[in-house]
Parts: sequence; C-alpha cells; structure tokens
Amino acid sequence: MKTLIKLLAKKKLKISFAESCTGGLLASSITSISGASKVFNLGLVTYSNQAKIKILKVNKNIIKKYGAVSHECCSAMVKNLSKISKANINVSITGIAGPKGGTKEKPVGLVYIGVKKGIKIQVNKCLFKAKNRSSIQKATVRKALNLILRAAK
Repeated sequence: MKTLIKLLAKKKLKISFAESCTGGLLASSITSISGASKVFNLGLVTYSNQAKIKILKVNKNIIKKYGAVSHECCSAMVKNLSKISKANINVSITGIAGPKGGTKEKPVGLVYIGVKKGIKIQVNKCLFKAKNRSSIQKATVRKALNLILRAAK
C-alpha cells in the first residue's frame, strides 16, 4: 500500500473510487496510510441503485436491463466518476458480497472492478470463491489495488 501511494505521488497521479459491495473498504485501506492525502481525491459509496443513478448518473435503463452487478453498470460508474472527480485514475466496484443475494447467473462472489486512466477503461470480472462477506470484500480490495498499481506504472 505504501508503495502504491509513493508511486502515485511520484507520478503526481490522483485516484478516486466509487464503491458498492466493498462499502468504502478500498477508500479506508488507502486513507489508513500516511501520505494518502497527496494522492486520494474522492471516495463515494454508491451502495443502492438509487445512489448509482442519482450521484453517479448511471442510466437507470442500464440497471434495469443488465443489473447493478454487470460490466455495463461498472463501466458507467467509472466513466461518470471520472467526470465528477477529475482524478487521473478512477476505480468503480460493484458486486455481490453475500452471503445472500446470489443467483445461478450472478453468484455470490461475482464482482466487477472498473479502472479508468485517461481515456482507457478496463472492466475486470472477478469471481471470488471465498465463503464469507468479509473475505469477498477483502479479496476485491486486494484485486483493485493490484489493478491500480498496474494502471499507475
């Protein structure tokens, strides 16, 4: 984590997050490190569909058609976050942390992580096999941090 903050600071890059199933855990993991204020710009927890629509301006038809846990929603979240935050690297997370709420098509542990740097957007579909909510959330944060590190290099 310190390495990531140092790298971002050295490259003068700012980061922002829009989190759903991690509930602010990603923002918390960054802000718990001294020096985070140099690189961390904004963290939104858009947990409900309403928050995704009202705050992140995700088109409600995207959520209706594909669901909040989808490539399309994650992509819209990160695109719109970048407009709000003006950060260099933006990250969106949406998924099902469980233990309930999963279906055959969208099982517990299904998470989408969107990373936008400049005009490049990458949405990663992850399926974490962890047994409980906390493990899925932590695994998601670890994956997101690795993706941010990769984007920052």
